[in-house]
Amino acid sequence: MIGLARERLRHVGRHDFIAGASYIDGIWKDGMRRAELCDPATGEVIASVGQCDVSDMARAIDAADAAFGVWRTVLPAVRGDLLRGWAALIRENIEDLATIVTCEQGKPLAESRGEIMYAAGFVDWFAAEGERAYGETIPSHKVASQLSVRLQPVGIVAVVTPWNFPSAMITRKAAAALAAGCPVIVKPACETPLSALALARLAQQAGLPAGLFQVVCGAPAPLVGQLVDDTRVRALSFTGSTAIGRLLLEGAARTVKRVSMELGGHAPFIVFDDSDVDFAVRGGMAAKFATSGQDCLAANRIYVQRGVYDAFVTGMGRAVAALRVGHGLTEGTDIGPMTTRSVVEKCLGQIDDATRRGARLIVGDQAARPTPRFVMPTLLADVTDDMLIAREETFGPVAAILPFDTEDEVIARANRSESGLAAYVYTDGLRRATRVSDRLEYGMVGVNTASFTGSPIPFGGWKQSGLGREGSRHGLTEFLEPKYVCLGDLAA
Repeated sequence: MIGLARERLRHVGRHDFIAGASYIDGIWKDGMRRAELCDPATGEVIASVGQCDVSDMARAIDAADAAFGVWRTVLPAVRGDLLRGWAALIRENIEDLATIVTCEQGKPLAESRGEIMYAAGFVDWFAAEGERAYGETIPSHKVASQLSVRLQPVGIVAVVTPWNFPSAMITRKAAAALAAGCPVIVKPACETPLSALALARLAQQAGLPAGLFQVVCGAPAPLVGQLVDDTRVRALSFTGSTAIGRLLLEGAARTVKRVSMELGGHAPFIVFDDSDVDFAVRGGMAAKFATSGQDCLAANRIYVQRGVYDAFVTGMGRAVAALRVGHGLTEGTDIGPMTTRSVVEKCLGQIDDATRRGARLIVGDQAARPTPRFVMPTLLADVTDDMLIAREETFGPVAAILPFDTEDEVIARANRSESGLAAYVYTDGLRRATRVSDRLEYGMVGVNTASFTGSPIPFGGWKQSGLGREGSRHGLTEFLEPKYVCLGDLAA
C-alpha cells in the first residue's frame, strides 16, 4: 500500500488538478503555513495544502459581495449555461477527480467514480432548475391592484462540507445556490480539501466569474466563525454531525441567517417476515456497507422479524464475510480504510460494548486489519436496544441485527431515536409498505430498495437530523427569498 496514493496523485498532478492553495477572488492563494494530508489507508503524507487565516476569509467575503451585485442580474439561462459547462468538465475528468477522492478519503475507486457522476448530476439539475424558479400571481383582495410574489437570491452562501463525500456534498449545495443567483464560499473538511480545490479549478476553466465559487482552506473554528458572524453572508448550508450543527445554528441565530443542515443519521432497516430473505440481504448489504459504512444514510439498526431472523443472519453473515478489505485504489476492494482515527475507535468501542453485553459476533476478526486505520467488516446478531450500537450512529462497517415481533413494536423502536434522516422497509405487502412508511418519523424512506437518492429528490431529515432540503426544487428555494409586491392604483 505504501506509495500507491502518492504515485497516483503525482500522475493526476501532471494534469494540473492538484492545487495546494485556496481559490479566492479568482486567484490561487497560498497560506503562511501548510497542513499535511495523509493517505487514510497507510498514514503516509501525500500532499500539503496552504492554510488561510481570517484576513483571507474577509477577502473572500468581500469578493463574493462584489460578485453578487452582478451575478444576481445575470439571466437564469446564462447562469445555466455556465453551470452546464462546469458539469461537462467534471464528467470529462472523472478519473482524475475520483482518484483524488480515493487518495484523500479512502473509499474504493469504483465508489469514487460514482460520487463524481453524482456530483455532476446536481450541477446539471440545478442549471435547468434555476430557469424554473417561478413566482406566483395572487388574486387580488384590493380594488385596482395586482399582487405578485417574486423569488430573488438570498445573498452570499457559506457552504461547510464533510469528508465522506468531498465532491458531491459541495455540488449539491453550491450548484443550487449559484443557479439561484448567489455566490458561494466553500469551507471544505480539513481531511479532504483536494477534491474541493479540483472542483474550483474546473469552475475557473468553465468561466465562472471571480468571486462566485471560492474555496478557503484552513482551521475550521476561525474561518467558519467569520462566515457565521458576517452579516453579508445571508445563508449557511452545512453537512456534518448534529453536535457541530447545533453550534453553527446558535452562531447563525446571532445574524438570523437562512440555515439548511443535513446532520447525523441512525437509520433503521426493517425486514418483515413476508420479505424475500435473499433480496433483503442484498439490500441490507448495500444500505450498510457503501462508503465503507461512512455514510449518514447507512443502515445502523437492522430490525428483522423473528420468522426470518435466523435465515437473514445466516445470509448476511455469508455476504459480510465475502467483502474484500484493502486500499481504495486496489482493484476489487469493497471496504477501504476509515478516514479518521475517531471512526475506528468508535466502531471498535461499539463492537466491544455489544459483545460484552451478549451480542453474537457472527463475522469480524479485527486481528486481521491490514493497518490500524481499518475496521474489518463486522456483523453482530442479537443486539438489544440498550447497547451503544443501537443508541449511537456507527459511521463504519459494523452491522447490528436486532430481532422484533410485531409491526407496532418495531415502529416504536425505530422512532425512538432523535435522528430522523432515512429509514428502510422490506416487505412484500403493499398495505404494510404504505402504513409503515407513513408512520416512520424520517425525512426519507426507501421501500424494498437501498438506492433512493439523486438530484430530483428532496434530501433531508426530521428531528435532529437537520433543517431544510437539498436537491429537487426544494433545494433551490433554500437560497431564494420570496418578495411580495402589491401594485396599486391601476385605475388612476
